[in-house]
Amino acid sequence: MDWLNFSLTLPVTDPTWIFLLVLLIILFAPILLNKLRIPHIIGMILAGLVIGEHGFNILVRDSSFELFGKVGLYYIMFLAGLEMNMGDFKKNRGKAVMLGLLAFVIPIGIGLVTNMMLLKYSLVTSILLASMYASHTLVAYPIVIRYGVSRHRSVSIAVGGTAVTDTLTLLVLAVVGGLFKGESGGLFWLWLVVKVIFLGALIMYSFPRIGRWFFRRYDDNVMQFIFVLAMVFLGAGLMEFVGMEGILGAFLAGLVLNRLIPHVSPLMNHLEFVGNALFIPYFLIGVGMLIDIHVIFGQGDALKVAAVMIVVALVGKWIASWLTQKIYKMAPIERELMFGLSNAQAAATLAAVLVGYNIILPNGERLLNEDVLNGTVLLILVTCVVSSFITERAARKIAMCEAHLEEERTVEAERILIPVANPDTIEYLMNLSLLIRDTKQKDNLLALNVINDNNTSEGLELRGKRYLEKAAMITASADVPLRQITRYDLNIASGIIHTAKEYEVTDVIIGLHRKVNIVDSFFGMLAENLLKGLHREVMIAKFLIPINTIRRIIIAVPPKAEYEAGFQKWVEHFCRMGGTLGCRVHFFANEETTVQLQALVKKKYGQTLTDFSRLDDWGDLLILTGQVNYDHLLVVISARRGSISYDSSFEKLPAQLSKYFSNNSLIVLYPDQLGEPQDAVSFSNPRNEAQHYEKVGKWVYKWFKED
Repeated sequence: MDWLNFSLTLPVTDPTWIFLLVLLIILFAPILLNKLRIPHIIGMILAGLVIGEHGFNILVRDSSFELFGKVGLYYIMFLAGLEMNMGDFKKNRGKAVMLGLLAFVIPIGIGLVTNMMLLKYSLVTSILLASMYASHTLVAYPIVIRYGVSRHRSVSIAVGGTAVTDTLTLLVLAVVGGLFKGESGGLFWLWLVVKVIFLGALIMYSFPRIGRWFFRRYDDNVMQFIFVLAMVFLGAGLMEFVGMEGILGAFLAGLVLNRLIPHVSPLMNHLEFVGNALFIPYFLIGVGMLIDIHVIFGQGDALKVAAVMIVVALVGKWIASWLTQKIYKMAPIERELMFGLSNAQAAATLAAVLVGYNIILPNGERLLNEDVLNGTVLLILVTCVVSSFITERAARKIAMCEAHLEEERTVEAERILIPVANPDTIEYLMNLSLLIRDTKQKDNLLALNVINDNNTSEGLELRGKRYLEKAAMITASADVPLRQITRYDLNIASGIIHTAKEYEVTDVIIGLHRKVNIVDSFFGMLAENLLKGLHREVMIAKFLIPINTIRRIIIAVPPKAEYEAGFQKWVEHFCRMGGTLGCRVHFFANEETTVQLQALVKKKYGQTLTDFSRLDDWGDLLILTGQVNYDHLLVVISARRGSISYDSSFEKLPAQLSKYFSNNSLIVLYPDQLGEPQDAVSFSNPRNEAQHYEKVGKWVYKWFKED
């Protein structure tokens, strides 16, 4: 008997070994690539070249590569749409549209001429190849984030222009692909455009509504992940059903769903993780297996094609950036940064070349031959390197200029404390903390469970441990660390206050108290004791729908709020939240406070979509009842007694909120206050009694005025 029945035959055909080899490549290739300083996209493609039939013939490009390759291709386009910041596009829509149109028209115009005259390609082939020059991918975007200039105007224009350019490129790709899937006679072109417009409108109208409905009813992470993938393939399938390319549907699905999937959410982390760990590397390896290295350096015109593609792509993007700079009278460094961000070719270029490569003409030739396929690899390599180099140089200059002009100020270390005592509120409290936290700071989230000193029940300890583990699972899903704290104290309020002082906490987020009897207060004793014992920012939150389905944040701001110590902090929190969710932040304040809000938002948070309306009579919040819908978040900026912006009308706030806004998600925020908190009122320190004197003074003033 042959106990070791093993024979090595190449190529490997056993599914187990095929999958193992692919996983080993995905595992070890990045380790080697980092040492060689080769971009991961190029490295995966080169790995596919080595193991493919044109390399060492280790693997055959079987049906598994076709299946996973299709999924990976859709995944690339979906993530490209999902990571688009539509807020940036709306803020600079004029300049972004101009850059996008120029970056599409100029490369495709130059490319059409050079493809037909120098490369001797047909009209359809030249159009599809020229569209590859026009598209670009924001490969260098992490560089501007690293230098802290992502809010710069030129970055917003480049990001918005990417949406325009890639959409037009994919439309050309869909038209060319559809041309070889249907009859080209009669009203074919008109019918093709009508189908694309109708399906695009259908996806843009229905997908967000279906997604919002689903996310409000189902909060299971696995179900949400499967739902998003189903929507991606539904969009792709609808496009293929009418004869278009499915990548256009996947891209549109990403664009319309990005408001429902915040970048800091666990769902976004899951989507990126699965795509980057399996589907996209599988697709890139499959692309590499199509490449024939002998064609590049042997017979054929692969090097000539690659040279033309590289020169046309770089020159076309530079001219587009130069014209945009001249039209809007921007600085030369802004042109350099726009050019650096907009010349990298990756996702859409790979999509276009594979679509063209898989189209077989009636004469048996491919629409895009092996020369173009191999030249695309060199195009991606050169443009990614050039893009990274230019972007880093421009971003460094802009960061140095802004650092020189900006006022020097010390940044306080942020620490957000989230007490977990109610299992029903843990998820939305943790998601809220993920949205408002400063992503540049590490280890700034703390979860606390307080156990009463008088109760030594092991059941309470186990329950508190489960609550902390649930909170940690939510933040871990978003790849954010969480410090878990268990504390024994006299009561919950005392435990929170002592923990906040020991860990130098800057913000506390708690859930809104549920009123259990008629004598119970709206906020509850916990919140009242916290406000007396802490001078840091306190958020009291209640959410009726998932946070990622919020469509607008409405903030009611009292007079003189700009004089409070925590004014800038809470503005930053909600601008950051609005920017992440892609929703508008609507401020209601009086004229003086509105001026300060507009100046602060324009200076530091210009990318956030904001509106400003007058609210002169703070004592009457009822005018907001017509502004706040079910899918809006109402934020009320309050103040502690004795603070600058405190008003006696705040005493009516609990009754108004419970009566008129009981069906709305809301946050009541108490900003940072200078000085130390006053825990109790005494005869030797009657400062907290000022409210009563204020009441008497207002009553006397009103009486004399009427008289």
